[in-house]
Amino acid sequence: MDIAAASMSLSQMQVSQQASMSVMKMAMETGEVQMDSVVEMAATSSAPVSPNPYVGQNLDLTV
Repeated sequence: MDIAAASMSLSQMQVSQQASMSVMKMAMETGEVQMDSVVEMAATSSAPVSPNPYVGQNLDLTV
């Protein structure tokens, strides 16, 4: 193989690897932002109010 061709091939591989890393970083940052949003929603949401809040709190057992 020619030295110039090997150099070009190596350069193309490096560019490809850098592009892959950039895409992966963007995906990770997007995932972090989405997870932060989910955590924030969960923290700010309140428990749903039941129309019958006392139903199911007591259990009568006879043996």
